[in-house]
Amino acid sequence: MRSLPPLLACQNPDGGWPYREGSSWTEPTAYALLALASSGEVSSAAGSRALAWLKKNQRADGGWQPHESIDESTWVTALVLLLPDVMLAQLNTSAALQWLLSKTGRESSWTRRLRLALITGHVDPKTPDGWPWFPDTAAWVAPTSISVLALRKAWKRDARSEIQDRIHQGQEFLFSRICADGGWNHGGSKALGYDGPSYPETTGLALFALKGLPPSRLARSVERAEQHLRACVSLEAASWLQLGLLTQQRKPLEPELEPKRALSTQEIALATIARDALRGRNVLEA
Repeated sequence: MRSLPPLLACQNPDGGWPYREGSSWTEPTAYALLALASSGEVSSAAGSRALAWLKKNQRADGGWQPHESIDESTWVTALVLLLPDVMLAQLNTSAALQWLLSKTGRESSWTRRLRLALITGHVDPKTPDGWPWFPDTAAWVAPTSISVLALRKAWKRDARSEIQDRIHQGQEFLFSRICADGGWNHGGSKALGYDGPSYPETTGLALFALKGLPPSRLARSVERAEQHLRACVSLEAASWLQLGLLTQQRKPLEPELEPKRALSTQEIALATIARDALRGRNVLEA
């Protein structure tokens, strides 16, 4: 595969991957493993070293921290749970899944809602549960989308109602954050009272997480994603848009992008995953 040599060249001696260069991080390592799996290299030597790195760095609470310098499990736990079952078998998947199920955005906690009720004198409706980047902070579109994808894959192995409920809550959270133009940005749909614009990468990612919902709910979002893709200049954004549109039964175009700089591990990996999905093999849904 043309994209694998540059990806393999970036792997660190410890088995992990950097974003570009330097020490290993969980996010690019998970994306690199997904690209290897997408290309049929599930049992490669590079993959085995990376899985050993992930196994060594799984925390006692079941999650993963972004980097060894960060002493806390975060959203990257959901990203690891997207790996194929044959890879997850080497990790403590059940503990990671329980960690993910236990997390919600701060805005949906009863303590915050009670505090706001005491301040304002009225009780706001409960916000659908999304996921934050870091525990005990507000939920955002990207970590919520990745978490929904991870739980959707987990539900194929473990059809608990708790998992199905969190998938539903995450999808409703995404709908609560939809922008006026039909797409998504990173957080809320408004800022300082004005409608915020959507971004291509988060629009594609949210569409991917909303697979299976009635097309009537997503028609405007699909149209916005196609508009984003026609104007896209980012390889990462184009990859998520392609993946999102594929899940909505659209055949997305493949934009001719000519990056003017060296690509990151994440960009190479996502381009590999999207390319293979366009050819009928979507590792994120396997």
